Amino acid sequence: ICTTDQRVNDNVIDYLRYPSRIFPIGRLDRDSHGLLLLTSDGSIVNPILRASNAHEKEYKVRLDRPCDDAFLRSMAAGVPILDTRTLPCRVTRTGQDSFRIVLRQGLNRQIRRMCEHFGYEVVDLERVRIMNIALGNLKPGQVRVLTSKEVRDLKALLDR
Repeated sequence: ICTTDQRVNDNVIDYLRYPSRIFPIGRLDRDSHGLLLLTSDGSIVNPILRASNAHEKEYKVRLDRPCDDAFLRSMAAGVPILDTRTLPCRVTRTGQDSFRIVLRQGLNRQIRRMCEHFGYEVVDLERVRIMNIALGNLKPGQVRVLTSKEVRDLKALLDR
């Protein structure tokens, strides 16, 4: 669970047992997996999370059944959920029942709700990129420190 609250069982900090104090930047839904940025630098948290900055987050999605191109175009155009319409996004087919989606906003359970609007259920959702940071080959529970180039590029994106 993406919280630093030690009273919550299965919190991400206890799970990782990282040797110094860190906290997550944003969160992943309980039913999702993939890239989660953690930091000890509080100065970057708000600029990354601020919706008005529209930073890209990329996900791999697998549905409960095959989808057609009209569905993918509709997803990319924006979908009415949570009393608003999602921003246009990039959607690329990766299989009969799967696609990649790049969002610039982060509404609660956004991808799942977008798919549900069209009668699909998400059976697997993996975040593979946040801004310039990619998950790569990391397995669940694995941690790696960002390279100095990744940190420089991240800060340059935040300064825009």
